[in-house]
Amino acid sequence: MIRKMKKLAFGMAGAVALTALSSAAMAQDKVVIGFSQGTLNHPWRVAMVEGNRTYAEENLPNVELFITDGQNDSGKQVTDVESLIARGVDVLMISPLTSDALTPVVQDALDAGIKVVTMDREVNVPVTVHVGALNRPIGVQAGAFLVDLLSGEGNVIEIQGTAGASATVDRNEGFAEALEGSGLEIIATQNADYLRENALKFMEDQLQRFGPGEIQAVYAHNDEMALGAIQALDAAGRLDEVKVVGIDGQETAFEAIRDGKLAATFTYPFVAPEGIQIAYQLATGEAVDAEIVLPGKQVDANNIDEMLGHGF
Repeated sequence: MIRKMKKLAFGMAGAVALTALSSAAMAQDKVVIGFSQGTLNHPWRVAMVEGNRTYAEENLPNVELFITDGQNDSGKQVTDVESLIARGVDVLMISPLTSDALTPVVQDALDAGIKVVTMDREVNVPVTVHVGALNRPIGVQAGAFLVDLLSGEGNVIEIQGTAGASATVDRNEGFAEALEGSGLEIIATQNADYLRENALKFMEDQLQRFGPGEIQAVYAHNDEMALGAIQALDAAGRLDEVKVVGIDGQETAFEAIRDGKLAATFTYPFVAPEGIQIAYQLATGEAVDAEIVLPGKQVDANNIDEMLGHGF
């Protein structure tokens, strides 16, 4: 971040506090909020949109919420934000596809006096509020988990997310940090855009390149890609020899842990309903900390029974 932001551990207590909206605030004139989502091609992002939309419909009758889908195209998302600015929204909620491409138009929104809430991914200028989990520590956790699981030795395939996205950069750098000084080596890596089918194809290629016993682990930047890797490994009859780790906390990932196919995942909150709650607070003049950190959790064989049924 360009400016130093105050961090707030925002767990269940914080969410409860945000839902305690006063009747006076609810009675205010119409509030117009724009929500620019980078893509809806992934269950985690669908959960983000639907969670915030549902909360607004059920709890904020004076909010008019406009939601756009960038369709995994930074140029399209820039145009979406320009349209939301032209609508005169009071607050812009945005989960930017990539930082560099969306920074100028976010600055335009700020210059127009629009309060901006970035969710999950960041841009390269200070915004009104950023809310999400911390990606680099999750990458460190994932790396430390594999170092311990593999006793510090082995070859790892890393399947990265969208090139240039802050989440991708941080999940990569945190993982690399955790591997320093160990005997674990990343022998191949590629961006798969957080998509299962892309990860499946990449993993199939790596299984042709590296024979049995040459891959000990796969680190995927999200559960969808981890599940794609599992599909390829399972089809090749090599899943038993490779430990796969993901990030997000999908219910299908929890089921894969239960079934012994996924070694671990790390929950990554999808910022709902926190995104719309914070946007409403800003629109109604409440003070909000500049950064709100949502906690994640390691899920593996030791705690999978308590987590089943709680994924998205």
